[in-house]
Amino acid sequence: MLVYANFHSHDESSLVVLAKFKSITGKTRSTSVRTNPFHLFSHGANTKYNVKVKFILLLVTLLLSWSCRPSTDVAIDLTTQNWIHGSENCEENMDPPIQVVQYTSNTWILRQNKCTNYEAPFLFLFIGDEKALLMDTGATEEDDIFPLYETVKEILNEWEVKNGEVELIVAHTHKHGDHYAADGQFEGKANTTIVGLEVEDVKRFYKVSNWPNEIVNLDLGNRSMKIIPIPGHQASSIAVYDSSTKILLTGDTFYPGRLYVKDWDAFKKSIQRLAEFTKYYEISYILGNHIEMTQTAGIDYPTGTIYQPNEHPLPLSINQLKALSKSLNELGEIPTRAIHDSFIIFPVD
Repeated sequence: MLVYANFHSHDESSLVVLAKFKSITGKTRSTSVRTNPFHLFSHGANTKYNVKVKFILLLVTLLLSWSCRPSTDVAIDLTTQNWIHGSENCEENMDPPIQVVQYTSNTWILRQNKCTNYEAPFLFLFIGDEKALLMDTGATEEDDIFPLYETVKEILNEWEVKNGEVELIVAHTHKHGDHYAADGQFEGKANTTIVGLEVEDVKRFYKVSNWPNEIVNLDLGNRSMKIIPIPGHQASSIAVYDSSTKILLTGDTFYPGRLYVKDWDAFKKSIQRLAEFTKYYEISYILGNHIEMTQTAGIDYPTGTIYQPNEHPLPLSINQLKALSKSLNELGEIPTRAIHDSFIIFPVD
């Protein structure tokens, strides 16, 4: 039930393009087109001319077939990446329930369709030589509406054919329902571990002895992830740093939207630790789990919005993180709402 496209060169003289689409409405479309440029020319008197033309077309075909393959070395630009963003009328929405974007050869970013849940969280899949880490399971429990396990399993199956079997770890940025709703789809599945949601569960799994001040490593097999406790939005919140892509995941603690702060003092300290972390580690992108801000500075979409055609880009910057830390310090000890261009500090009881 996801959108995908496969581009193959089956032999030296043909280019095949296959595409399959199944939307949340259940409608399926598929295409298969084979082109053979050499059929355009028949053997005639001008044999040398035809040979030259065929040779040139062969080179063009091979170049086209190679260019259609997804890059395995160069990451896509997340500042310009287009995301599915819902519809004014969800009955007419033709987007898949989950958008799948391959960021690198072993990293995927998934977004839930806003017509399945207005929260439309982002999920992240990192694959190492021995283990794969799925961060969060989205906002919808039902697999017929939100086929997360099916989607992740398809990615892993393709990976394992070429690279060998990996264990799947299903973890969470924090304990809020729109981040663990589909956990049940993974329960009882082979070679799969689901990390618990409470602080003690998180500490035990990642072997954190000094919460929240200790940063620990999770080894996926030739791929190290740093786990950074960041309570404040929610007690068991964590950030995750990928040493491979240099991505820093910050969950609902820092993203282009309303930063709901449950524990003001803990939140301030967590943001300060994150800002300090960025001084010592290279950061490609800081990625949260939602987009709630518009492209207009300081203006957010109302809670419950199912159509966001002018969304703020997903990534935030180190400078924006430092600005948040500075603002929190200036606001002092009293929880205070403050509007910034790309986020809103939003204390809650």
